[in-house]
Amino acid sequence: MNWSCSKRHLLGLFAGTAIGIAAGLPALAQEETIKVGVLHSLSGTMAISETTLKDVMLMLIEEQNAKGGLLGKKLEAVVVDPASDWPLFAEKARQLIASDKVAATFGCWTSVSRKSVLPVFEELNGLLFYPVQYEGEESSRNVFYTGAAPNQQAIPAVEYLMSEDGGGATRFVLLGTDYVYPRTTNKILRAFLHSKGVADADIMEEYTPFGHSDWQTIVTQVKAFANEGKKTAVVSTINGDANVPFYKELANQGIKAEDVPVVAFSVGEEELSGIDTSNLVGHLAAWNYFMSVETPENAAFIEKWQAFTKNPERVSNDPMEAHYIGLQMWVQAVEQAGTTDVDAVRQAIIGQKAPNLSGGISEMLPNHHITKPVLIGEIQPNGQFEVVWETDDLVPGDAWSDYIPESAKLTADWTYPWVCGGCEKPSF
Repeated sequence: MNWSCSKRHLLGLFAGTAIGIAAGLPALAQEETIKVGVLHSLSGTMAISETTLKDVMLMLIEEQNAKGGLLGKKLEAVVVDPASDWPLFAEKARQLIASDKVAATFGCWTSVSRKSVLPVFEELNGLLFYPVQYEGEESSRNVFYTGAAPNQQAIPAVEYLMSEDGGGATRFVLLGTDYVYPRTTNKILRAFLHSKGVADADIMEEYTPFGHSDWQTIVTQVKAFANEGKKTAVVSTINGDANVPFYKELANQGIKAEDVPVVAFSVGEEELSGIDTSNLVGHLAAWNYFMSVETPENAAFIEKWQAFTKNPERVSNDPMEAHYIGLQMWVQAVEQAGTTDVDAVRQAIIGQKAPNLSGGISEMLPNHHITKPVLIGEIQPNGQFEVVWETDDLVPGDAWSDYIPESAKLTADWTYPWVCGGCEKPSF
């Protein structure tokens, strides 16, 4: 041992401690917890979907603390409200990373909010766990996509609608909220439909703003399009509280599931809890989890969730399960790395496996997406979904779509030392 160096080191530690005491121990206080950011809208048009994700993160963090915390410290949730305001998402993300010094952030719902915060996480080298289905065409070293990529939701859903079991649809209405996720997803779906021989004349595509409420004209157009003699299905990427008047207008105009089924990618149990579903029975949603899934893991989760919220009627949904998986993977990666250091955790998390609530084991892939089952559920009178179709195995998430020529040649791999989110696939 070099005593002179060790002596100087000890003196430095004593001096630092003295300064800490004089300042009321702020430096020590910062080390007492590991902070976890929660970045979800608690007000505005997306609060209908995002508030419950804040609540489930508080439950999961409380549960982890009951297990002893992480690295000998308690987890502390730092909750902010970006209020469905996309620039404010970026501001709040910067606050969480730069000021609050969170070790990781769990948040966002819409792709426009994720796109807004992405430069901040990359600039400040933070970690974001994004729990909602999205359009793909992205892979960032700072984001873990625990929601579905298009090949884990949109493509299987349309394949189902085209199948005999799904009704054999040959015409499609693509309805979406006007932002990046619906437009890019529908670009992929249009290319997929073309590959199956569906002509543009058999595809209707319409977009509406966030919070849109007057659906009479568009639903009338859908009805007319469906009355042209071919089996028609609606693919909905409508997001947020606009879904409530949309489904009401479907019922008002007598559009029934057996005639024109609607498959939604952003409507789950939470959204249906505020809708009279009596006229919506038979319409569909594609997710990777439903509350109605019968597994011991799901039963235990629901019991904990309803006890935590003190509400025996509180529902669970797919993005909640994504946070459940994501937090497990992050905790395991931190434990393996022995630190919350972002670069160390980013490498440790690849290959981490965690049970999902559908009875399988999800894995974090080198492209920062996970493996997930795909399920299609039919709306029931009680607002729950009955699973009518599911994949045999878990599906690996693709960052880049095989149906868009410029993307089909790309791949992503964040395994050190080959770290790239959009590299050309090697040719063998």
